Amino acid sequence: MTSKKKQKGFNFPHVYIMFILVMLLVVVLSWIVPSGQYERVQNPDTGITELNTENFAYVDQANPIGFMDFFTALHNGVVQSADIIVMLLFASGALYILEKSGAIAAGIHTLLRVAEGKEKLVIIALITLFSILGTIGFGEGGIPFIPLAMAVVMGMGYDRITGFATSTIGLAIGFSAGAVNFYTTGVSQTIVGLPIYSGVGFRLISLVIFLVISVLYILRYAKKTKADPSKSLVATEYIEQLKDANKAEYEEEEFTLSRKIALLGLVAVLVGGAFGAIKLGWGMPELSAVYVIYAVFLVIVLKIKPSDAAVMFGTGAAVLLPTGLAIGFARSVMILMNQAQIIDTAVHSLSGLLNNTSTIITLLVLFLVVIFFNFFVVSGSGKAVILMPIMGPLGKILGINQQVMVVLYQFGDGFTNYLWPTSGGLMAALGMSNVDYATWVKFSMKLFMLLHFAAFILIIVAHYIGLGPF
Repeated sequence: MTSKKKQKGFNFPHVYIMFILVMLLVVVLSWIVPSGQYERVQNPDTGITELNTENFAYVDQANPIGFMDFFTALHNGVVQSADIIVMLLFASGALYILEKSGAIAAGIHTLLRVAEGKEKLVIIALITLFSILGTIGFGEGGIPFIPLAMAVVMGMGYDRITGFATSTIGLAIGFSAGAVNFYTTGVSQTIVGLPIYSGVGFRLISLVIFLVISVLYILRYAKKTKADPSKSLVATEYIEQLKDANKAEYEEEEFTLSRKIALLGLVAVLVGGAFGAIKLGWGMPELSAVYVIYAVFLVIVLKIKPSDAAVMFGTGAAVLLPTGLAIGFARSVMILMNQAQIIDTAVHSLSGLLNNTSTIITLLVLFLVVIFFNFFVVSGSGKAVILMPIMGPLGKILGINQQVMVVLYQFGDGFTNYLWPTSGGLMAALGMSNVDYATWVKFSMKLFMLLHFAAFILIIVAHYIGLGPF
């Protein structure tokens, strides 16, 4: 009876269908919202194309969205997202080789033996680790490591949602705090003329606050569900998971020297990728290359036949292909909005509405606008190029420090990357972790509300302490 009732209830449509519905919404808006455009000029000092906020004009829609435009946007979205998709495919391929070698299982078994009785500390350590990844700009780059963290957490007797949250929320709070996140903090500060990564102390304090809130929330859920598995959001699966764990007699994989070296190589990939992104300006092509190099390294260290490794690499990449398409479909929404030329119109209308409002109301409205705008434009750097040239001058008019405007932008951008269904990165993580989107929303909604509330309080604090350039 229960299963039949569930089948009759509302189910979220497949992620591809959700993206197509959002694209249809954009088409409808293109007939309602007038097209407009700011003049765009290149900043000779930074090379970044900026909006001239003094020069806006409504324009005739030169290229209305046609029938074929709608569907070719899907193709173009995948093509324009190819750098992210390829990096994820390469990472998934390399990690699959590592997994099939038994090195991951051996490492996890060893960790679980050491962590016995210290499960909460392991969860806290993992959330902290992923928050560090996030704060240095690992968004999609941290996704391949989510299943590894989940395997550890689930191996300690917690449910799938706890495992997914441990890693994903860590990325979310780190990316939002953005202490040294070039994609949001760096680009935004460059656009408004602030020293890059200035105000890092305030951002680190913010990260600690976000971390404490997240740890308490996740541990509370973990404790509740471990005490009573029926309270888990994936209760049926979790109960079966615990039964299987009790019945199973594991033949523990031997943690050989070669497997230890293989896992140390994974740590080197992680650290090297972070160093390259921060210090050497690496992007997705370089990160993709690192995973190919790591795959070759595994072949040598683990003495795998090259042809067998090639098959494993292709199999691992294929697992992530459906979610790679989801990332491309998410980009299709932005393509249609650009074609309709309605983004600049929305930004221009916003700047006009806020000219005569109080500072606190302005901060709140801008914060909500960034959160809402992130539904359509998930890219942190792309959204910064659109919004910061408006928010910067608006801040000067209203007496709000540019650093505060940057903090407002990054806090409004980051969290919903892990909530909105239009986030290709989130959908990729959900897909490879076998977590249903509706279940994730049910778990994370209250947490994200708490985090957004804390973020806005921090924005107000930043304003009243006069958070300056440094």
